Amino acid sequence: MAPPPLRTIFDELHNILPKTSIINFCLIAALLSSAAQTPEPARRGGFVPGQRRAPGDPAQIARGKTLFAINCRGCHGADLRGGDLGGPNLLRSQVALADLNGELIVPIIHGSRQNMGMPAISLNDADASAVAAYVRSVIQTIKGQGAPPSAGRPVPSILIGNADEGKAYFSVKCASCHSVDKDLSKIASRINDPKRLQNAWLAGGTRQEEAEAEDGAPNARTVTAAVTLPSGETIEGRLIRIDEFLVTIALADGTQKTFRRSGDTPAVAIHDPLQIHRDLLSQYSDKDVHDVTAYLVTLK
Repeated sequence: MAPPPLRTIFDELHNILPKTSIINFCLIAALLSSAAQTPEPARRGGFVPGQRRAPGDPAQIARGKTLFAINCRGCHGADLRGGDLGGPNLLRSQVALADLNGELIVPIIHGSRQNMGMPAISLNDADASAVAAYVRSVIQTIKGQGAPPSAGRPVPSILIGNADEGKAYFSVKCASCHSVDKDLSKIASRINDPKRLQNAWLAGGTRQEEAEAEDGAPNARTVTAAVTLPSGETIEGRLIRIDEFLVTIALADGTQKTFRRSGDTPAVAIHDPLQIHRDLLSQYSDKDVHDVTAYLVTLK
């Protein structure tokens, strides 16, 4: 049975309610109709694509971009639309759209959705907030939910550094671990997009190296751990997982061993080849990054 026409409803109300009640009813109906048509993020105070946010802190956003490239790109993609490891499109995420100051994104980075497949990432509050600021800054550039950021706009070149000064910086900071004749030989030919090249060296490796690591075979990026038992026996292997209660390592024969932890027992020594890259992130200036990239693109 079809509902009665709106006009009939108002005629009925007019007969049984005083005039002031009719006015109040209309005002309430208008407010409810407006709320029903307002996107959920906007009702919660969040961002709606096509609107404008207050600009974020450029330094915080730049740091968040670097941290995102290292910790999040594999799952969420360089453009936030999902990566090789199956992470969701952040440009369609209601959490990302509604986040105002990291209050929704930061807890997820810290592990609030581990039971949904999102692992905790080892970032402190300031770094996690920087990642959230970067995500918001990208979302601000889109014209519609889920659209590519800055669609239709020319992409500015990142090659604005001084190659000679980049070479000098490389000699001081990088040459003890890397060689332009070995691991970085012809790197500009192997990674011919300057932006991808910059992301690769900041992260301490290339996508090819990451793919080679997926089969479990140790390589230059493998994080290892040495577990020393109370008996004095030391067992070494590729680090699978470590927290306050357990440590799991993969042994050379392909098996895994898990040890229960109680404080500092057993003793665990971790070797992370990329730790120096993470430590340097807080030391790079924008000029350092651009100069080193300008130098590396010459290595063809």
